Amino acid sequence: MNQEIRVRFAPSPTGALHTGGIRTAIFNWLFARKNKGKFLLRIEDTDKERSKDEFTQMIFDNLKWLGIDWDEEPVFQSKNIKNHNKNIHKLLKEKKAYYCYCSPELLAKMRKETEKRGIPFKYPRTCLQLPEKQKEEFESKELPRVVRFLILEGITEYDDLIHGKIKVNNSEIDDFIISRSDNTPTYQIAAVSDDQDMKITHIIRGDDHLSNTPKQILLHKALGFEVPSFGHLPLIFGMNKKKLSKRFGAVSLDEYIDIGILPEAMFNFLALLGWSPGNERELFNKTELIELFSLKGISKNNAIFDIKKLEWMNGKYISSKENYELLPFVLPFWIKMRIIDEKIAEEKKSYLLEVIEILKSRVKKLSEFAEYGYYFFEDPSHYDQPAENKYWKNNIKERLMDLFNSLEKLKVFNKDTIEKSLRQLAELKNISASKYIHPARLAITGFGISPGIFEVMELLGKEAVLRRLKNAVQYLDFSSPNL
Repeated sequence: MNQEIRVRFAPSPTGALHTGGIRTAIFNWLFARKNKGKFLLRIEDTDKERSKDEFTQMIFDNLKWLGIDWDEEPVFQSKNIKNHNKNIHKLLKEKKAYYCYCSPELLAKMRKETEKRGIPFKYPRTCLQLPEKQKEEFESKELPRVVRFLILEGITEYDDLIHGKIKVNNSEIDDFIISRSDNTPTYQIAAVSDDQDMKITHIIRGDDHLSNTPKQILLHKALGFEVPSFGHLPLIFGMNKKKLSKRFGAVSLDEYIDIGILPEAMFNFLALLGWSPGNERELFNKTELIELFSLKGISKNNAIFDIKKLEWMNGKYISSKENYELLPFVLPFWIKMRIIDEKIAEEKKSYLLEVIEILKSRVKKLSEFAEYGYYFFEDPSHYDQPAENKYWKNNIKERLMDLFNSLEKLKVFNKDTIEKSLRQLAELKNISASKYIHPARLAITGFGISPGIFEVMELLGKEAVLRRLKNAVQYLDFSSPNL
């Protein structure tokens, strides 16, 4: 192909970016990069009431967070209205569009009548053949009017890049509105005009746009434009096999950032949502994805958003990163939970890196560094109740104090000496070492599970470990005096 490939991602700044839109951006970006083409960004901000600058900035920030760059200055659709109107007037002049003066009330009445007959509503072209005299009368009265695009008889056919050949009988397409009564262009004409100006060669978007494509092809042809290639991505469904809902993945990218998903994991996960490189491998960096990407690998079936798989993938990326690489991602979660502040973080940087090292193979989300690792920064304020019921019984206070006394004698306090001391104590008391390990873990971390408890104790240090064992005994004295 000699023509430079140019694709676009065209979100509306009327809300946060969600998973479907982000995946569309990723597929377009990969397609452009694979084919040495251009990835362009267009902000479709013509809805004045709902478009917000904060959402536009969010779009920019989200794409940058994912590592998706664009090749030219972003296009703001609201700045192109003059050109949209020029194309509308061209269609009117060539009688490929016409003014419609029918009121909303009249149209509602027509629609109700067709519904009674059980047939889809189509505008009956009441205003297409209006006598000139009547048009002049309506104009003199300044009646509200819209502009409708005239659909000619025939078949609109195109080769969808994903679904293959698609045919639509033009009789199924209504004479849709291209200019509202306030003289503002509608989505269809604005999109076609901008795609032409941006020299877009391929339009890759969701299946929810399938009904728009025949209309836009007809507009391209009526305006004498070259028709781009179209490809429609199957939709993303939740684990319940229904369209995404708040419960099943339909949340903004910022919400995934807030729970601690890494950008590499989100990009990798969404790239494989409905596309396959042709093998069973699941972890890829961007360079590999660009090399492997092909529209032929996109499934025609709806993709399933599996949050557990995303978390699994995120855990793999977390565990593979160097500690210093993770620190900037983890630190905001510790600060947010007020475990540490920025000043302390700088002073204890080496300690923080050790905490990351000991936890990173066990967490699936960055937020879990704070949720499950707060005990590296402060004594437990409470103890896991199921673990307490399971491990703190049968003379447990005596065992905890025996362990306290044994560890207090250690001159060198590291995982090896701690483990040796505990196991010698267990052997002396003729009981399993687990009878000390599990109760000690609960006393020191507040949880029934943790990374290796000997490594945890070494990192916390002798003073903190002894204090927490004593705190646990005091807690048991107060809450369960008979143990």
